Amino acid sequence: MGRRKELPVFSKLEILDAGSEGKAIARVNDRVIFIPFVVPGDIVDVKVVRKKRSFFEGRAIHIHHYSDKRTEAVCDHYGTCGGCKWQNMDYKHQLFYKQKQVRDNFERIGKFDFPEILPILSSDEQFYYRNKLEYTFSNRKWLTEPPSREAPEENMNGLGFHLPGMFDRILDIQKCYLQNDLSNDIRLAVRDFALENKMSFYDVRKWEGLLRNLIIRNTSTGEWMVIVVFHNEDEQNESLLNFIMLRFPELTSLMYVINGKKNDDISDLDVVLYSGQAFITEELPAFREGRPPLQFRIGPLSFFQTNTAQASDLYRTAAGFAGFTGDETVYDLYSGTGTIACYIAPYVKKVVGLEYIPSAIEDAKRNAGLNNITNTEFFAGDILKIMDDSFIEKMGRPDIVITDPPRAGMHEKVVRQILKIAPEKIVYVSCNPATQARDIAILSEHYRVEKIQPVDMFPQTQHVENVALLVSSEW
Repeated sequence: MGRRKELPVFSKLEILDAGSEGKAIARVNDRVIFIPFVVPGDIVDVKVVRKKRSFFEGRAIHIHHYSDKRTEAVCDHYGTCGGCKWQNMDYKHQLFYKQKQVRDNFERIGKFDFPEILPILSSDEQFYYRNKLEYTFSNRKWLTEPPSREAPEENMNGLGFHLPGMFDRILDIQKCYLQNDLSNDIRLAVRDFALENKMSFYDVRKWEGLLRNLIIRNTSTGEWMVIVVFHNEDEQNESLLNFIMLRFPELTSLMYVINGKKNDDISDLDVVLYSGQAFITEELPAFREGRPPLQFRIGPLSFFQTNTAQASDLYRTAAGFAGFTGDETVYDLYSGTGTIACYIAPYVKKVVGLEYIPSAIEDAKRNAGLNNITNTEFFAGDILKIMDDSFIEKMGRPDIVITDPPRAGMHEKVVRQILKIAPEKIVYVSCNPATQARDIAILSEHYRVEKIQPVDMFPQTQHVENVALLVSSEW
């Protein structure tokens, strides 16, 4: 058997760009190299760790020159944890590369004409901005230091985030800067109680162990929800839940789930209320002054934008782009729990919300009722199958379509159906400018792009939301 070919090392490469996957970009001849944890302007030596046909993946083994775009990462877990990959880049430069990401995708993937992109809306809070985190229990935590011979076996137990590319390894988190510090207090207290009481942490390889996940949600109004996911019924479950209830009396809601499946999805399982209320309540300011804030009840399985403050900017942008006069029929595609539908309902004639997930539609109906909104209708199922000719005839042709699909974007048949329906305006809200550009390229057959507004929902990461206004060429 021949010897494995040694992968190359490249010296003094300049980091040229920041990529959409959180890795920076350098070039050798015509080949791109993706490198994590460096920033544009760094001069580095790079060891190639993976060789593909058209690109390399590498890691920096020495930095000759530090870029002026750098800043000191505040988190002790930076460089190991898979989140917050841009934490070593000054925030103003993060914003620059997020805006560039939108432009590059529209130019390279979309290849349609578009106006100058509006300056990205920055986040006032660059840390502690998330309202939901999910942690994983594991008996195979990642050791950041060599193990001690005297270390007891339970020291391999940890509670934190999955390491990138490792389904069976988690990083035991000491302090996370993404959610209010009470989240850290809860996680550490739960972990320590479990260790002290010798509760078993989940083994994903053997599908055994009592503790699986810990989900923590909070709202801008100060309410908190904790959900503990157990693998099976056990007398220790009660002791942990009772400890949480007594240790954190400020919790609005404490729930648990029994998940004996071989995956972590709990959307098809019963969530049991242990103490408090079955929901927490979030508020968003109304689109226009003079109206009370909207309230949204968030259950254990409800979807809600994870950065509440920036969600307000995102929805305000979408509503502003639509330019409502008060007489429009609006279709809200991928409406989730009806957040956008409820947000715009006071300013239009009717909103029709369509969503795949039935439980989300039930949330949407409850949220409409909570806000005394009577001009919304919601339908669950495959959007392509629902939005046929008979549905359009019954509901009325939309004057405006607002679409906020998942990262994969819209199915091409849905895009073609929108073209067939021919609304005057389309407001496309996206968490992935690449698939957004792909879809708009099809829509550009009959629509022109009039406005583009990036919104930074996730500081310290490469992710960017983007809102685009499309207007019919015939309008």
